Amino acid sequence: MDKFVIFLVMFVTIIGPSAVIAAIGYASIRALGRNPSAANKILQAMIVALVFAEAIAVVALLILFQLFAGT
Repeated sequence: MDKFVIFLVMFVTIIGPSAVIAAIGYASIRALGRNPSAANKILQAMIVALVFAEAIAVVALLILFQLFAGT
């Protein structure tokens, strides 16, 4: 049962940021399609959002490994 809980929590910590990254990519492509001249501003905002999503994923995985290190 412990292995299932670890798998479930790890799955959620990976799927959450992955969904955010997919949403960011989709929104940025749509924004570039509407206004190609704003590519620099869109790219900067996209990079900042991706960095925050990845940071959340790394912190969540570190917390997960810390919590379940003894099992």
